[in-house]
Amino acid sequence: MRRNDIQVAPSILAADFGHLADEARRIADAGADCIHVDIMDSHFVPNLTLGPKALGAINRATELFLDVHIMVYNPYNLVTQLVENGADRITFHFEATEDVEEVLGFIRKCGIQAGLAFRPETSVEFVLRFLGKCDLMLMMTVPPGFGGQKFHSEVLEKVRFLRDACDRLNLRAGGVEPKEGELLPPFSIQVDGGVDALTAPQCIEAGANVLVAGTYLFKEPDLAAGIQKLRDFGEK
Repeated sequence: MRRNDIQVAPSILAADFGHLADEARRIADAGADCIHVDIMDSHFVPNLTLGPKALGAINRATELFLDVHIMVYNPYNLVTQLVENGADRITFHFEATEDVEEVLGFIRKCGIQAGLAFRPETSVEFVLRFLGKCDLMLMMTVPPGFGGQKFHSEVLEKVRFLRDACDRLNLRAGGVEPKEGELLPPFSIQVDGGVDALTAPQCIEAGANVLVAGTYLFKEPDLAAGIQKLRDFGEK
């Protein structure tokens, strides 16, 4: 993997909820690769946040790729509503359902990307079963449910394990093996939680290439400069 293939996904969870459309446009104008939208049900995680209708409002405000991370039980039941409201990728939690492959398949049948997320404490061995069946894997670097938490550095070893597995299997973007002579971007490994100027380089070094950042970016006086700063760590 070339380290400079870094995408930055600002988490709108850290933005001003009273002006979601304006914040979505601001993220797009700042040069982000996508908008990360967290949806929580107050059961799988304690918090309760945005829902499909709010996602629809964000979708109407911008043409930017919408990266939807759902922290809910029974994720299958929410997929159709999210697709109808503009989701371009839906990432759900391995721990939230016993029907992981069914949900991954259903999301892809809806014509969008499917991602699979793992809590920090979940064994990385589980990821091997689903490589090639999803477009992205999200390794949470904080317990899901709240922004502004402290980064769990032990997850970096899981990121490294996952990147090494992708390299051994020659998996590229979309979880596919390239044909002879075909050049495809690397498989998408996303990290979410406590990502800032200190932890982003560590994540990239371990093999992550999609950085979700909320609290750090929205505290920056210049959102565009903050996004570019994270992206530039991949050049070093």
